[in-house]
Amino acid sequence: MPIICHVCNDKKALLKRPKTGHALCKECFYWAFESEIHHTIVTGKLFKEGEIVAIGASGGKDSTVLAHTLKVLNERYNYGLDLRLLSIDEGITGYRDDSLETVKRNQQEYDLPLTVLSYETLYGWTMDAIVKKIGKKNNCTFCGVFRRQALDRGAMMLGVNKIATGHNADDIAETILMNILRGDIARLKRCTAIITGDDPSGIPRVKPFKYTYEKEIVAYAYFKKLDYFSTECIYSPDAYRGHARAYLKDLESIRPSTIIDIIHSGEMLSVCQGVKLPSQLKCVRCGYISSNELCKACILLEGLNKGKPKLGIGKTSKVTQQLKLSKSEEASCSGGCNKIKNDL
Repeated sequence: MPIICHVCNDKKALLKRPKTGHALCKECFYWAFESEIHHTIVTGKLFKEGEIVAIGASGGKDSTVLAHTLKVLNERYNYGLDLRLLSIDEGITGYRDDSLETVKRNQQEYDLPLTVLSYETLYGWTMDAIVKKIGKKNNCTFCGVFRRQALDRGAMMLGVNKIATGHNADDIAETILMNILRGDIARLKRCTAIITGDDPSGIPRVKPFKYTYEKEIVAYAYFKKLDYFSTECIYSPDAYRGHARAYLKDLESIRPSTIIDIIHSGEMLSVCQGVKLPSQLKCVRCGYISSNELCKACILLEGLNKGKPKLGIGKTSKVTQQLKLSKSEEASCSGGCNKIKNDL
């Protein structure tokens, strides 16, 4: 006997929502999925009418569904947003070059402007070249630091008001676990924020998918027949996040509400008085926000350009002490950082 949709009590249910356990038909699932994201946007006050919003577009399921739903909701609820697609080309042959083709197809499908920036242009290095130097261990450190800065640089160039990213509930729960395991109090304090406004460019990042399960994003993309790139990064299997993800999935199989429970726990965490947190400074080379004299990106570039790729791995403060900055070094950013700053 077929199961009837929990919402409309009419059509045959095609899926069971991981978040609520309700059996829904496609149409009711679409409406529930989109309505919850709209609720997150409204209650979180993520956007203001007339803002220019850059969507971080990688071609993967999260960013593709984000672009689709933001366009739908923007038209349905009259947000009045000017949406743009912003993609970062890390220079990973057989992965990013293929996923960018998906982004270009989405750009035509959704009729949204697209800007692509590359690591090679910004930093003088591709991830393929970096991996040849550093190996597959710790390469995600380089990519994560460079990608974050690249999105900010691109957003500054486009003159946008907000950057919307496809970080979902699973991603945020994983990040909370990672910061707990690493004892990173500073990041643990802010990793659950739905809006991060401490970026050096002054361009806040927003997370419309903060409470949206990855499984539901995949289901939405599948039933909507959205065009997205599903291959995992060839350099990510050894990433530390992968271990946190596997642990989270094990917990979820035992307790389905684990993901949301961890997010709510992270939101309630507070730092005791007297605990010293890193102060917010500006990098003496590129002007990017940093808790040390040099930002992480400049230290990583320093190591790459000096043939010491492992120089930036580990505690930034310790590495900074090893680097003796001359006045000429301070005036120029090794590997193109100063060029980026001047171009902006």
